[in-house]
Amino acid sequence: MDPSDRALAFWLLAPTAILLLLIIVYPVGRLVWTSLHNLSLTSGLPAEFVGLENFEIMLDDPIFWAALWNTVLITIITVPGALLVGLGLALLANLPFRYRWPVRLSLLVPWALPLSFVGLIFAWFFQSQYGVVNDILMRFGLPRIIWFNSPEWSFTAICLAIIWKTSSFVGLILLAGLQTIPRSLYEAADVDGAGRLRQFFEITLPLLKPAIVVALIFRTITALQTFDIPYTMTRGGPGTSTATLAMYIHQNTVSFLDLGYGSALAVAMFVLSMGVTVIYLRMMGKGH
Repeated sequence: MDPSDRALAFWLLAPTAILLLLIIVYPVGRLVWTSLHNLSLTSGLPAEFVGLENFEIMLDDPIFWAALWNTVLITIITVPGALLVGLGLALLANLPFRYRWPVRLSLLVPWALPLSFVGLIFAWFFQSQYGVVNDILMRFGLPRIIWFNSPEWSFTAICLAIIWKTSSFVGLILLAGLQTIPRSLYEAADVDGAGRLRQFFEITLPLLKPAIVVALIFRTITALQTFDIPYTMTRGGPGTSTATLAMYIHQNTVSFLDLGYGSALAVAMFVLSMGVTVIYLRMMGKGH
C-alpha cells in the first residue's frame, strides 16, 4: 500500500480522534444534555426535558453565587501565591550547587501527596486546641485563634494549604523551563556587566514565559475545581462560607441526587474553565 499524505494522516490521527470522542466529547455532550432535564433520583419520576430551566434556577440561587465567589476568590489568592512560591523553589533548585537532589526531592513530596491527605494534615495544623500553628503563636505570646469558627480564618487556612500543595507542581514546571534557557546567555550578560537582578528580568522571565503560562493554565483550572482540601478541612463551614462550586455540585449530585441541577452547575464550571483557558492561550499567542 502506498497511501497519499492525506490518507496517511487520517489513519494516524483516527485512533486519537476516536479516543477523544469517547473520553471528552461524549461525556461533555451527555453532561449538557442531562442539564436540560429535570432528573432527580429521589422523585422516582422519569427524566423530563425542561430546556434552560435549571440554568434559570441557578441564576436565582444565592448558594450558587456564594460558592462561585468562594471559588473565584480561592483562584485569585492561590494561583499567584503558588506561582510566586513555585518560582522561588524552581530558582533555588536550579542553582549550580553540588547537592541539589534534596531541594528537588522537596518539590516532589507535596505534589505526590493526595489532596485529601493534605487537607487532613492542615486541619490538624490549624486545630484550635492542639494544632501546631496555635502552639507556635502561644510560644511567641500571641493569642490562640479558633481558626474554623471564623469564615475569614477558615478561608486563610484553606488558601495556605492549597498554596503549599500546589506550589511544588508549579515549581516543577518552571524548573523544566529554566533548564531550557542556555547558560551562554547568562555568560554573555556577565561579560556585559549585567547584574543578577537585570539578568532575571531581561533573560529569565521573558524566556520562562511559556512555562509560566502552562503552569497558570493547569493551576487555574484545578483551582476552579477545588474540592478535596476545603472539604476535608471545613466541609464548607462555618455554614457555607468556604463551600466551593465543586462542593456544591457534589452536594446536589451525590447527597441530593438531583442530577439535572447538578449537571447544570457542572456545565457552568466547564464553561468557566474553558473561558479562562482561552484567555491564557490568547495571552501566549500575543507573546509570540
